[in-house]
Amino acid sequence: MKKYKGIIISAAVCIILLIIFGSSMFYIVNPGERAIVFRPFGSGLDTANIYNPGFNVVAPWNDFIIYNVKERKTEETLDVLDKNGLSINVEISVRFNPIPNKLPILHQQFGEDYVNQLIIPEVRSTVRQVMGNFTAEEIYSTRRAEVEQQIVDMTTKKLKDNSVETKAVLIRSINLPPQIKNAIENKLQQEQEALAYQFKLEKEKQEADRKRIEAEGEAKANNIINQSLTPNLLKMRGIEATLKLANSQNAKTVVIGSGSDGMPLILGN
Repeated sequence: MKKYKGIIISAAVCIILLIIFGSSMFYIVNPGERAIVFRPFGSGLDTANIYNPGFNVVAPWNDFIIYNVKERKTEETLDVLDKNGLSINVEISVRFNPIPNKLPILHQQFGEDYVNQLIIPEVRSTVRQVMGNFTAEEIYSTRRAEVEQQIVDMTTKKLKDNSVETKAVLIRSINLPPQIKNAIENKLQQEQEALAYQFKLEKEKQEADRKRIEAEGEAKANNIINQSLTPNLLKMRGIEATLKLANSQNAKTVVIGSGSDGMPLILGN
């Protein structure tokens, strides 16, 4: 009985310890997550091992840190100055995710609050830096794609250097002071109208050139024909036509002419 009593006590102690420390020993890493371990009484942050989705057991005195590595999105609204010092309100959307095999580095440098410590400050800084090189009109219309691409390129490089992968950086909206916006839109409208008028003029010029070339061709053709129609040629063609009519089965009347060319006049039905 004493033998079993010791086993029962040991089992009870183990159960009590599991209840007390179970939440600090057993972890489930879900799909789209990765984990790292910090050993405060040992080697510190484990930079060599990344824990994949599944069931994991760690010592209760170690910290098991789980990171969401799925794609995330953050949206920012900020005021920036253009090249001429004009204030522009911009709404930016950024899609990103931590690079799984670089989680220890990300944790060492920025911690679990890396979105506020890294993503947002870098995006804000990049947007202000890039837009400061362009005018409001260029940002709003004529070079918007170029502005977006520069922001994407700079943000991607900065975040990748800090263990975060950028999926997309989008300018959701650009808000200008009403008078500036109206002035830009009016200018763009006038430019479009000028382009349309220039296109119309060019089209009419091309049509005039086509008609001139066509008329010149016809004139040259007529000139060649006129030069080739000599009196002897006309007389020969008349004789040929007379012979064909004479051989025709249709009834006809032939009046012998006495003009300068001596060609007959043929009358028939």
